[in-house]
Amino acid sequence: MAVTEEQIIDALRPVEDPELHRSIVDLGMVKEVVIVDTDVTIQIALTIAGCPLRNEIDGRVKGAVEALDGVSTSAVDFTVMNDEERAAVRQLVHGDPAATAGSQQAHGHAEGREIPFADPSSKTRVLLIASGKGGVGKSSVTSNLAIALANRGKSTAIIDADVWGFSIPRMLGIDRAPVVIDEMLIPPEVHGVRAISMGFFAKEDQPVIWRGPMLHKALEQFLTDVYWNDPDFVLIDLPPGTGDISLSLAQFLPRAEVYVVTTPQPAAQRVAQRAAFMADTVNLEVKGIIENMSWFTGDDGKQYFLFGSGGGKELADRLEVPLLGMVPLTPELREGADSGNPLVATNPNSEAGKVFAAMAETIDVELAPTRRYHPELKVI
Repeated sequence: MAVTEEQIIDALRPVEDPELHRSIVDLGMVKEVVIVDTDVTIQIALTIAGCPLRNEIDGRVKGAVEALDGVSTSAVDFTVMNDEERAAVRQLVHGDPAATAGSQQAHGHAEGREIPFADPSSKTRVLLIASGKGGVGKSSVTSNLAIALANRGKSTAIIDADVWGFSIPRMLGIDRAPVVIDEMLIPPEVHGVRAISMGFFAKEDQPVIWRGPMLHKALEQFLTDVYWNDPDFVLIDLPPGTGDISLSLAQFLPRAEVYVVTTPQPAAQRVAQRAAFMADTVNLEVKGIIENMSWFTGDDGKQYFLFGSGGGKELADRLEVPLLGMVPLTPELREGADSGNPLVATNPNSEAGKVFAAMAETIDVELAPTRRYHPELKVI
C-alpha cells in the first residue's frame, strides 16, 4: 500500500530538533513532502543557515521515514527559515522577546523580563557554586558535578558567571558557539550538559574589563535570552569572592542554593567562609561544602595530604551543613579539565568520579527541597 503524506507527517512528529528538543513538525520545519511511488523527499527548513547539527537532523528524518511500510528510499532537501518563521519559533519555545512590565526583585524580573528560574512554580534547582578565592578548582568541580547530575538522567545546564576567568567551554570541550534564533541563544550541549559563557563572546586571551552595570546586563541576558528548556538543574560557576556578580545573582535568583568549594588547608577554609557569610547576608541558603584537592594517592596506594586536612569538615561543622564530598587530587582530573575531556565523562568509575557521583546523588535526593508548588496556594 502506498504511503501517504499524512503518514509521513505523523512519523516525523516524534523527531525533535536536537538543539530545541521540540518536534520538527511543531516547529514548522517540515515544509514539503513529495512522494513518488516508494521514494520520499522531505523539505526541511533549518532555523539558521549553516546549522551545526544539520547532519543529525538529516539522519533522524531519514530514520523515521524509512521505517514506514511503503517507503524504499528517502531524501532530505534543506532550506532555511525566513525572519518571520524564526520569530514564530522563538515565540513558540521562549515566549515574547519584548520586555514585560513588572517588579524586578519581588517577581524575579530582570529589567522587566521574567527570569524563569525565579518563578516558584519552576522545577529547576539553581546551584550557585562559590568559593572565597581562586585556585581551589571551583570550575572543575562545577563541570564534573554537572556531568554527574546528567549521568543520573537529569536535564542539566551550566552558566559560567565567572566573566573574568571563564573556563567552562574549555573544560567541557565545547567547540562551537551558541546558535542565535531571532535574538534567542541556543546553548551548545556536550556530555548531556548545556552551557553558556562569556568565553563564547570573547577570546581566551582577551580581558573582560567591565564595571558592575555591564556585568549585571550580561548575567541578565544569560538568564533571560538563552533557551534553557526548563532543566532540572542549573549550576552557576560564580567568580571567586563576594563581588557584584554574586550580589546580582542573589537578587535575580532568590531561590538559589549555595555550595561552597574549599581546599583542606585551614587558611583556605577561612577565606571560603566569607562566601558562605555573604550568602547568609543576602538570604540565600548554603546547602553544603565541597572539599577539593583533599589528597593524592601515590603509586604505593598511600594517601598523601599535600594541602593539609580537615578544612572542609571544619567549615561544614561551623556552618552546620553537610560536607558533601572530598575530591582527591588526580592528574586525570587536571588533564581532563585542560583537554576538554572531563573525568566524570571519560572515567566515571575512577576514584574522583565516584566522589562526584555520590555528591550528585546527595544533592539530587537528600538535599532536594521539600517545598511543593500549588497554582492556587503557591508554595506549600
